[in-house]
Amino acid sequence: MTDSLTRREGFWRGCRRLGSAGVIAVLLVAGGCASDDDDLVYEERPVDELYNEAMDAMEVGNFQSSAQLFDEVERQHPYSPWATKSQLMAAYAFYQGQQYDEAVAALDRFIQLHPANPDVPYAHYMKGLCYYEQISDVNRDQEMTELARKSFEELVSRYPDSEYSRDGRVKLDLVYDHLAGKEMTIGRYYLNQGHYLASINRFKRVLDLYQTTTHVPEALHRLVEAYSSLGLNEEAKKMAAVLGYNFPGSEWYVDSYDLVEDETASSN
Repeated sequence: MTDSLTRREGFWRGCRRLGSAGVIAVLLVAGGCASDDDDLVYEERPVDELYNEAMDAMEVGNFQSSAQLFDEVERQHPYSPWATKSQLMAAYAFYQGQQYDEAVAALDRFIQLHPANPDVPYAHYMKGLCYYEQISDVNRDQEMTELARKSFEELVSRYPDSEYSRDGRVKLDLVYDHLAGKEMTIGRYYLNQGHYLASINRFKRVLDLYQTTTHVPEALHRLVEAYSSLGLNEEAKKMAAVLGYNFPGSEWYVDSYDLVEDETASSN
């Protein structure tokens, strides 16, 4: 988490306050636009004033106001170079305020409007974090985990050399481990209920889809248990052999070895 926080803070500092030298250039191309929102007291303001006030609100943790002010930068000065940056900063403010749905919507809009912008990898990374922060316990629905997986996979596949992809890969490993944990939870339930074929399917999914996770040794052992319960001793021995070959020091191998030996002794 420290690395991801450092990357986000690095981006945030890069979105520095708009200085006076930039104001002159920006105001030459900036155009004001009127608002039809009756609930908002509209006041056209200079781009530097709006942007800096949004940054001030960000610094004191007033993320809702910060996001609204960044939106105003774009609304009042749509042709300003700072309008594009403000779109991304509004998403960041939503994220910091744990308004993840709003953040994702803003990030999707930024990606669609500016596909060639150099900050697009960061936008994909932030989108993945929005889902990642909402990952729930393995006993609950894993929709957010799946969405995090898709977001980080898109990031690392499209921008493999991005600095954000490095942390994205770390997050992906954790996401895969979480999804494997969900499969293991369901598989154990089926195994305990005597639904051996259903449990075998779940444990095999761990081996097929999440073979680099920490759950693989237990999945192999549970397959030994399931096959033994079905009387498929040869299949159980194969799984035990795979477990012993790949994880010889695992406690799961010890249990599997004892189980296979007991089955062999009882059959003789």
